Amino acid sequence: MSTIETFYDVMRRQGITRRSFMKYCSLTAAALGLGPAYVPKIAEAMETKPRTPVIWVHGLECTCCSESFIRSAHPLAKDVVLSMISLDYDDTLMAAAGTAAEAALQDTIEKYKGNYILAVEGNPPLNEDGMFCIVGGKPFVEQLKHAAEHAKAIISWGACASYGCVQAAAPNPTRATPVHKVITDKPIIKVPGCPPIAEVMTGVITYMLTFDRLPELDRQGRPAMFYSQRIHDKCYRRPHFDAGQFVEHWDDDYARKGYCLYKMGCKGPTTYNACSTVRWNDGVSFPIQSGHGCIGCSEDGFWDQGSFYDRLTNIKQFGIEANADKVGGTAAAVVGGAVAVHAAVSALKRAQKKNEEA
Repeated sequence: MSTIETFYDVMRRQGITRRSFMKYCSLTAAALGLGPAYVPKIAEAMETKPRTPVIWVHGLECTCCSESFIRSAHPLAKDVVLSMISLDYDDTLMAAAGTAAEAALQDTIEKYKGNYILAVEGNPPLNEDGMFCIVGGKPFVEQLKHAAEHAKAIISWGACASYGCVQAAAPNPTRATPVHKVITDKPIIKVPGCPPIAEVMTGVITYMLTFDRLPELDRQGRPAMFYSQRIHDKCYRRPHFDAGQFVEHWDDDYARKGYCLYKMGCKGPTTYNACSTVRWNDGVSFPIQSGHGCIGCSEDGFWDQGSFYDRLTNIKQFGIEANADKVGGTAAAVVGGAVAVHAAVSALKRAQKKNEEA
C-alpha cells in the first residue's frame, strides 16, 4: 500500500497549531457524543493513521447527499475531504472528467485493494440490464460491483442507497435496488435520510477513521449513535403532543402557537433520526421547527407510506386506549366537568350561608 499522509501531517503542513488540533479533536468527540476520555484517542488516531482512500460513486440519485455533506460544520467538509480522507474518486466533486476520471477510479482500486472505503450515493437500476443509469459508458451496477469487490467497507449514503427512495417507489419500473441487496459480501453501514444530516455524514466518517471499525449499528444497519431515538422523543413540540394540543389546519392559530403537527401528518413518532437534536445548517433548525411535519425520510419505504400529510393512526401516548382525538375530547370533558362542579359547590355554599343568616 502506498504511503499517504496522516490527518495531523496535513494540518501541520497547513500551519495548524497543536492547540488548534487538540481543540478540533475535542469538538469531534463532542459531535460524536463521546466523552472527554476519547479526545486523546481521537488525537492519536489522527496523528498515526494514514488518511483512508475513499471512492465515492453515484447511481440513481439527485445529489442531495453531496449537497448536504459539503455543508457540514463539525467537522467542516473541506477538512474531511482535504485532510481526514483521501477522496480519490468522486465524479461530482473531482476536477477530472471522462477518461481521466475513470483512470483515477481504476488506479485507486488497484493501489489500495482491501484498504479503501466505498461510499455510494444513489442506487443501481437492474431492469434492462441496468441501462437506466450509465456511468463511463457502462451500467452503474457494473461500476458498483467492480468498486465494491476490493472495498474495506461500504457506506450507503441517503435513502436512495439505503432503501431505494423515490426511484424504488411503486411500481418501480427501473427496478431501482438498494445497495445491500446487490452487494451482499461486504460490511455496509446505512446512513439514510433524504438527505442525511451533514454532521451525521461527517461524523460517521470520522468515527470509522478514528477507531478503524464500523460504529455500532441498529437492526436496520444504521449507526445507533444517530438513529437510536425517535425524532418525537426529543422534539421541542412534544409537550404539546402530551397535552393534546395540535395544529388542526395549516396556518391556524395553533400553528402560530407552535402546537404539535401530529394531526398534519408528522411522522416523528415512528421515525428514527437525529433531526431534533443535531438539526440542520449548523444546528439552526429542522423541518418541524420550520413548521412542517417530519416525512419519515430515514425509514424504509417512506415514499410508499401514503401522503406526507396523512395522519398516523393508533398512536397511544395518553394511556392504553387513548389517541389524539380522544384526548382532545377528554380534555374538554374534564374542563367542562370541573366548571360544573365548581358552579355546584359555589351554589351550595351560597345556600348554606343564606340558611345561617336566616
